[in-house]
Amino acid sequence: MTGLVAQDLTAGYQDHRVIDHVSFAVEPGSVFGLIGPNGSGKTTLFRCMSGLLKPFAGSVRLGGEDIARIPKRRLARLAAFIPQIHSVAFPYTVEEYVLMGRYPHRGRTAAFTPQDREVVEETMTLLDIADVRDKRIQRLSGGEMQRVFLAGGLVQRPEILLMDEPTTHLDITHQVRLMTMLKDLSERSGLTVLVTLHDLNMAGLYCTSLALLHQGRIHAMGRPEEVLTRANIEQVYQVRSEVCPDPYLSKPHVYFLGEKD
Repeated sequence: MTGLVAQDLTAGYQDHRVIDHVSFAVEPGSVFGLIGPNGSGKTTLFRCMSGLLKPFAGSVRLGGEDIARIPKRRLARLAAFIPQIHSVAFPYTVEEYVLMGRYPHRGRTAAFTPQDREVVEETMTLLDIADVRDKRIQRLSGGEMQRVFLAGGLVQRPEILLMDEPTTHLDITHQVRLMTMLKDLSERSGLTVLVTLHDLNMAGLYCTSLALLHQGRIHAMGRPEEVLTRANIEQVYQVRSEVCPDPYLSKPHVYFLGEKD
């Protein structure tokens, strides 16, 4: 199993610093959630962790190696990066798009094998998109499209999965299904997951550990019950709240009571 480590990351765009001296470790086989209000630096940090943005200082290490030094094809076999919904220029069908996720294992000129197609079939069934396999991606709903992008990452059979706001365009049924699946994969197969989330209760229910970002720095980090406290939420989100254990699962549940006076 492979872990992911941010070492003293400082990053931003041009001369604007967005995150400042951020360090944390995503333990192998865990689900690590990045939470925080808009503008706190979650997406910038996610882009650094996925190798899409070069930091001003610090490094990201994947299995002990600097992510910037890992060859792209090997990196694609180790880690899958699922951004927020993006446009697809070519009119791929769902099955064609998901099948492309097998390229790191075959190369772009090698023929796909029966094993590749079996992995694709299993993944599309798991994510409830097998019945739209022949549909063009541009004609999908936002929720369907998000699940297709996730399928394209999962068929890589990565050791680490990085997902930016994966539940945003999903209805509650598919939010729960997605987060349950990620938790099950981490527990059963050792998949390491880094995910950014807006929904604090989803984060508390499904994540092993959380990092709460505020103004480009980590305000609190640890188990959900250590991070999702009334004091932390009121200070970072500027809203009144109450946090109680979920009566069924003993996970922290946040009740929002209005804006902070």
